[in-house]
Amino acid sequence: MNNDVHEIVRKLIIIGSGPAGLTAAIYAGRANLSPLLFAGGQYGGQLMLTTDVENYPGFPEGILGPELMEKFRAQAERFDTEILDFDVTRVDFSGAVHRVFVDEHEYLAQSVIVASGASALWLGLESETRLRGRGVSSCATCDGAFFREKNIVVVGGGDTAIEEALFLTKFGKNITIVHRRDELRASKIMQRRAFDHPKISFIWDSTVDEVLGDGRVSGVRLRNLKTGELSQKETDAVFVAIGHRPNTDIFAGQLDLDEKGYIRSNDGVHTAIEGVFVAGDVYDFRYRQAVTAAGSGCRAAMEAEHYLGALQPHGAPTPLGLR
Repeated sequence: MNNDVHEIVRKLIIIGSGPAGLTAAIYAGRANLSPLLFAGGQYGGQLMLTTDVENYPGFPEGILGPELMEKFRAQAERFDTEILDFDVTRVDFSGAVHRVFVDEHEYLAQSVIVASGASALWLGLESETRLRGRGVSSCATCDGAFFREKNIVVVGGGDTAIEEALFLTKFGKNITIVHRRDELRASKIMQRRAFDHPKISFIWDSTVDEVLGDGRVSGVRLRNLKTGELSQKETDAVFVAIGHRPNTDIFAGQLDLDEKGYIRSNDGVHTAIEGVFVAGDVYDFRYRQAVTAAGSGCRAAMEAEHYLGALQPHGAPTPLGLR
């Protein structure tokens, strides 16, 4: 990359390289938009942290998360997507032409798809990181079926944790919710469902000090926050459900964000800025699935194509001087 502003205003820039961003790139490439995609220093989104993916259509035997994302990337590149493995550090959506920055390098585009995703919040333990994908997970829908008739611990006390625990009752032998307070933060109706479920039990006023296991999760070491007492509990899996954080820091002041930092959109595609579209977990805090993210990437690319077609019917690149 050189230090000067890039002289051609591109038709489309995509920010993010998870299922949403790469699917958008596939559709945009097939529409002859020649998209530029910023993948970030570590591309692939949350599926890069997942070992086996068994619920993505077309892979009846399952597929490794990183392998699936390699296929996404290869398909996007096949359709003339230029992929740069850099993190976008700043954007400026205030003008008719949108500006995207990687440090001091500036890129211009008539349209942008924001697919920067969301990151699961973790406990911050070395053992949690080491055993991630080996019994430690942040997604019950993704990984719950691997733990049929197993003991499962869910960490958290909000709606997300209770939803995860209730979903896991379909598979697990018993579900233990570990919460740092003595009451749940979840909605009353969700609390009642959890309290009434015969498979769900609770450990209050406690945190996970360490995830135990050599190669696979075998238990957790718990600390009671009121007494300081340490205890161990055997378990086959630990689902961390303390929330997600959307990757939207660079869009603050540029796009309309809700109180949790997710991008607001009336229809899940358009933002309040003309020519800027949204796809995937950066907007969708409910489903957070690879297949729904991919679908939203398709929608965003098709809307961008329609926008560009109306803006410039012949689709020729816009010289810098015409912005």
